Amino acid sequence: MARRRYAVVGTGARAELHVDAIVRHSDQGELVAFCDVNPTRMAVHNERLDRPVPTYAAEDFLRMIERERVDVVVVCTVDRHHDTYIVEALDAGCDVVTEKPMTVDPAGVGKVFDAVDRTGGRVTVTFNYRYNPVHEKVRELLTGGAVGEIGSVHFEWLLDVRHGADYFRRWHRDKANSGGLMVHKATHHFDLLNWWVDSVPDVVYAHGRLFFYGDENGKRHGNHRPYDRVHGSPEAQGDPFALHVERNDWLRRLYLDAEHEDGYHRDRNPFAPGVSIEDDMSVLVRYANGANLTYHLTAYSPWEGYRLMVNGSRGRLELEVVENSWVSGQQPAVHGKEANPEEGHVRLTVQPLFGRADEIPLEAGGAGHGGADARMTDVLYGEPGQPDPLGRRATHRDGALSLVTGFAANRSLETGEPVRVAELPGAGWR
Repeated sequence: MARRRYAVVGTGARAELHVDAIVRHSDQGELVAFCDVNPTRMAVHNERLDRPVPTYAAEDFLRMIERERVDVVVVCTVDRHHDTYIVEALDAGCDVVTEKPMTVDPAGVGKVFDAVDRTGGRVTVTFNYRYNPVHEKVRELLTGGAVGEIGSVHFEWLLDVRHGADYFRRWHRDKANSGGLMVHKATHHFDLLNWWVDSVPDVVYAHGRLFFYGDENGKRHGNHRPYDRVHGSPEAQGDPFALHVERNDWLRRLYLDAEHEDGYHRDRNPFAPGVSIEDDMSVLVRYANGANLTYHLTAYSPWEGYRLMVNGSRGRLELEVVENSWVSGQQPAVHGKEANPEEGHVRLTVQPLFGRADEIPLEAGGAGHGGADARMTDVLYGEPGQPDPLGRRATHRDGALSLVTGFAANRSLETGEPVRVAELPGAGWR
């Protein structure tokens, strides 16, 4: 089989994961081009390569595909552009690997489905959480009947004031770019839930608000400081919420040194005006198989991690993951790239109706989202046809099903009413 030719569109920090994996699996494929609005960022990625690749401006995307004979496009752009590049790549005869979310609105889902039907191309969504050994074990236990038929699930996810604040510093703070945390972040969580419960969402009801971040909340809670971005602002010195990109060589080169190209600031004050996303959200979901979900996402917690409880006809599964038990003030270079410096723990138990809880032995994780990043990219860019008994590889349909809960939740936030997923605009693909 011929080596596949890959091009990466969008060369922010996340692109590094894919670039390194393609290079690592050079027996299976080769990186042939970068495409971005920012020439400096493409140059920074090229500096890391033994053999730099051609770079193309965003408006030359299709010319790049033709000239470089691209087989697979890897999409790592701002979320609101994902579906545009996916559709154009499919129509140009390429397969696609896309970062989540696949799109930020229901109309984008319809565009992707139409393009797949039209071209027969393949879209893979990079749900790295499926490849975390702990999450694989949960899937294995639940599909194996460890708790019997699933009746209800509670899932609580806590982003700490280091990681959570980062969504309010970056382009994600504008809902038009990201769909809010219900789409950008929670698509990971809703994908896991669909995968674990082995069903699809039917009815969604949500409450949420911007409680902690943003200008008014910062003033109310005493966190506001009078600066818009950190670099060059004396008022940011000593602020525990300030991200000093100049102190990290990778972030400095990718963002601070590239600002003259596009004016993008990576180090906004999370309490500056302009935040249009929520930071505290509750969701109720009824799945097609009758299971019920209660879900909560908090983006301003003193510790980071999540709790999962699954109640079934034969017992209960509980998972507690503490990624870091407190925030020391140290800032990892890029979230997910390095493990947090503070301590954490993982505990998974299954308890039958008439018996003691049994703690399940777990495989050690590692850096890169508990080792998930490396495991996922080994499958995506390594030898084809690897066995996948747990169904980890996510298609465009999985990508869509992970999004409809967030889409419906956003609509419920607006209307105050429950939303039937089947009644979302463009939901005919279901």
